[in-house]
Amino acid sequence: MKHYMRVCAEINLDAVAYNFRNMKENLNPETQMIAVVKTDGYGHGAVPIAQMVQEYPYVWGFATATIEEALILRKEGVKKPILILGFVFPDAYEDVVRYDIRPAVFKLSMARQLSEEAVRQQKTVHVHIKVDTGMSRIGFADTAESADIVKEISGLPNLETEGLFTHFARADERDKTAANEQLTRYQAFAKLLEDRQVQIKYHHCSNSAGIYDMKDANMDIVRAGISIYGMYPSDEVNKMAAPLAPVMSLKSHIVFIKELQPGAAISYGGTYVADHEMKVATIPVGYGDGYPRALSGKGRVLIRGCQAPILGRICMDQFMVDVSDIPGVREGDAVTLIGSDGGYEIRMEELAELTGGFHYELACDIGKRVPRRFWKDGKVVATQDYFSESGITKA
Repeated sequence: MKHYMRVCAEINLDAVAYNFRNMKENLNPETQMIAVVKTDGYGHGAVPIAQMVQEYPYVWGFATATIEEALILRKEGVKKPILILGFVFPDAYEDVVRYDIRPAVFKLSMARQLSEEAVRQQKTVHVHIKVDTGMSRIGFADTAESADIVKEISGLPNLETEGLFTHFARADERDKTAANEQLTRYQAFAKLLEDRQVQIKYHHCSNSAGIYDMKDANMDIVRAGISIYGMYPSDEVNKMAAPLAPVMSLKSHIVFIKELQPGAAISYGGTYVADHEMKVATIPVGYGDGYPRALSGKGRVLIRGCQAPILGRICMDQFMVDVSDIPGVREGDAVTLIGSDGGYEIRMEELAELTGGFHYELACDIGKRVPRRFWKDGKVVATQDYFSESGITKA
């Protein structure tokens, strides 16, 4: 198996399993889970994670943002239900029905077209009605008029209104007033549908933050997203309710070490100038890999169990660190950009705070130049190398 020297994201599947166990223990026994694996599993690798957790009896299925993400899972052997959280364009309805994908429906025209396609294929399309309770993104308004439309949808041929869901906009805040208001609005809309004899099999509201702090919202199913990957939705949720282990570490190696004299400038713009003799190492990773340029002059890496601060600006493909105080440092030494080494740890949340960014975004931005290796029980069980083939099909 190939050993990646330039850069590699190491994905700990045992940590994924640990995170699922702890989240499930915080739920009602009958509540199932949807694993949200959109954006390639928040940058971690959707397929190997989905292949593992689909064996968990309490995992109802998966959620993606697009039809393309859903079809990748199907073609890689994922059999459980897949819900698309975002909009599905009509040109994909044929695949939605053929591959038994669950679309989010929030317009009558969508439902009619899906029903027509299901009739054509002589299959049943299972849809989840999306209701907007305060996110103001997509979804039916939570009104009687919308309930009448959903009643009409429920009567369409070859279509089952399998689920009803909403999305919390502020469940990750300590003050749950806004989230509880959304829950109340959801419950009121569900009652409108019940009054109209609309059959809904699965109700789901909770995202990762709801799993932690809103047990009243943990209905038939919850949707676990960022928490799968070992990151908390925010610092305001009750982290002790379900402890998490980080899933991704990011590793590289030193490619060059040089001695710099006072007055030597480092990287673009010469923003760092040495004021004493220094030993400086070059790391072959940059913002072209999704490592944020905003860490320039702020971040650190770990080498031989020691901290090495970043010097100057991060380039597209390289950056420099101070290794003057690291005993025995040499070219070829392993470098930890995210993860643990010795008594130190660098977490995604720390990098996001340093850059003024968002830890969800940082994980998703780790690019396709970065191969992933998946570890389970101390062994590499899979790799994902986006450059193993071009992926280009000529017209």
